[in-house]
Amino acid sequence: MLDVPFAYGTLALNSTEAHAFWPQHIDILRELADTLSEGFQRAEDLAALQERNRELERELESRAERERRGNARFLVREQVWKMRRAEDIAAVLETVGESLRILGVPFVFCGVNIVVDKSTVPVKTGEQVAETIRRYNKAKVEFDVVSNPEFLREGFAVADLMNPDRVVVGTTSQRPVATMKEVYEPFKAPIICTDINSAELIKHAANSFLALKISYINAVAAVCEASGANVEEVASGIGLDERIGKRFLNAGLGFGGSCFPKDLSAFINIAKELGYDFTMLKEVQKINADQMDRFLKKITETLWVLKEKKLGILGLAFKQNTDDTRTSPAIELCLRLLQEGASLRVYDPKAMDKAKDQLPASDKVEYVTDMNAIGEGCDAIVIATEWPEFKDLDLEKARKDLSHPILFDGRNLFDPAKMEELGFIYKSVGR
Repeated sequence: MLDVPFAYGTLALNSTEAHAFWPQHIDILRELADTLSEGFQRAEDLAALQERNRELERELESRAERERRGNARFLVREQVWKMRRAEDIAAVLETVGESLRILGVPFVFCGVNIVVDKSTVPVKTGEQVAETIRRYNKAKVEFDVVSNPEFLREGFAVADLMNPDRVVVGTTSQRPVATMKEVYEPFKAPIICTDINSAELIKHAANSFLALKISYINAVAAVCEASGANVEEVASGIGLDERIGKRFLNAGLGFGGSCFPKDLSAFINIAKELGYDFTMLKEVQKINADQMDRFLKKITETLWVLKEKKLGILGLAFKQNTDDTRTSPAIELCLRLLQEGASLRVYDPKAMDKAKDQLPASDKVEYVTDMNAIGEGCDAIVIATEWPEFKDLDLEKARKDLSHPILFDGRNLFDPAKMEELGFIYKSVGR
């Protein structure tokens, strides 16, 4: 049986029927992507798409006998948060063992079986997964373990699923390659076939490099501020070099979320266990931490003291287009402002419910439902997340609502010259 990851669960496919069923699901995914792009405005359409997917799953699940002829299974597990030490890999193997028990190991499928790991795991995990399967494989059925890491951006996962930059397939033999290519053929993306250790390293190396670009441009922003240069113009000038590219060269509060910090730490520790001190990535972490300190210093120097000041915070999610507040720079900023004695009015288009776990409502933290009311009774406004709608903030109302027309832009959403014309004391990053 072939379990193909889907936005709302798992698609159970007999591998010999992949071409028959993938197109149906791809059509559903395309409609789903269109619906998501409208910001969930068509909730009834989204519900209909989910039901169509469930109906197709039920149809496939009813073909139990056919599934016994399938030869591949995707294992998608919740990622281990740290994945730094040997015991973290042990947790992965425990998950695999439990999955195999659920699947009814010893294997009941005929022919060669393929077990595909979609999760971000430390290098050499595939080798140990294979060893774990051997322990359960009492029937001595042939099998292959494949590493097939995902590259989905949070908040843009459906679009990335439908239009992948590349598909990475790591194997220990050529035996499963044809099946994996058949699975991904409808997506018309480059398929990179590697050894399994290389595939496992690709995901960590990719995310670490993107984090490096963010820290690099934030370090450049510090130099720009000291010299009177504009980091956006510098980033544009270097980003037009096709060897560098424009993406991830946006100065701001630094990176956060559930992937970059975790994968960066994991890669550093993986390298250490293999005998290499990855000092460059440690510096990336340090620059990221320093960036928050620099921004807080900017706020403190402008307001003099934060005790008993009230600040309006726009943004709580770690990035736009998600409600995820895990390791969010915006949440860290709020917590540090509270430590300095400030009180907050906060707003986020999607993340306020989840933010309350880390930032409970209190006499010091007030959640507001209207973006344009964020400045009422406040001494300054702070933009902490790069939501596009924040560019539509009613600046005239905000200026009148504030005790002093001060706006700290941690995401460089506004033009400094225009803000000055409107009468704001405007502080951004690297400009």
